[in-house]
Amino acid sequence: MKSEEITELFRQYKESGDVAIRNKIVEQHLYIADILAKKFVGRGVEYDDLKQVASYALLRGVDRFNPELGMQFTTFITPTITGEIKNYFRDKSRLVKLPRRLGEISAAARNFSADYEAKHGEKPSVKKIAEALSITEEEAVRALEVGGTLSLDGMVSGADGEAEGSLYSVLADGEDKYEAFETKETLRAAMRDFTDTEKALIKYRYVDELSQSETAKRLGVSQMFVSRMERKLLLKLKDNLKDTM
Repeated sequence: MKSEEITELFRQYKESGDVAIRNKIVEQHLYIADILAKKFVGRGVEYDDLKQVASYALLRGVDRFNPELGMQFTTFITPTITGEIKNYFRDKSRLVKLPRRLGEISAAARNFSADYEAKHGEKPSVKKIAEALSITEEEAVRALEVGGTLSLDGMVSGADGEAEGSLYSVLADGEDKYEAFETKETLRAAMRDFTDTEKALIKYRYVDELSQSETAKRLGVSQMFVSRMERKLLLKLKDNLKDTM
């Protein structure tokens, strides 16, 4: 499929959110996940597991990618998948030192989260994960802290069943998520003239991977405002990146 056709598919998907279109894009790029998974074979993890991690990263990458930045999707997704595979090895090495039950819960949560997002086009809430795995929401939160696979925007319920707050608000904030970007210094330089609100919008949309409606709630504005500002900021970021290259 030509790059122009891929770009058109992304345009249609961003406008409609049609899971069928997203899956078509994923199918066109599964070969990348396969190639990258094979590169890491022989390091103590089976190929099938690596392919699952790579495919999941591809799926998430489709949702994160914005063709308006002028970058080819293949250029964007290759380091994205590679980074996710490396994170998997890191998490796996940590799980060896954890209690067996917690390790099993984390692995089960990862698999459920991947399957759920593939079927529904969105990440599961903590409550859904807890119900699916027959565990408490507290255990689901611990699994999130270990594996980093669940929805940060999932609501944690109190004893009375009422939502107490988002998972984002109860997790430790010692991790700088911008560290996931190999070009973090370039990005920071490109965002040097962004306001705090503009930086928050970019973080919510492209680091925390929140939807426009979720971002609007965080910022206390309308979804239309987020949509308009996002388009404006992407163009501004694109221009600033040219200046920093």
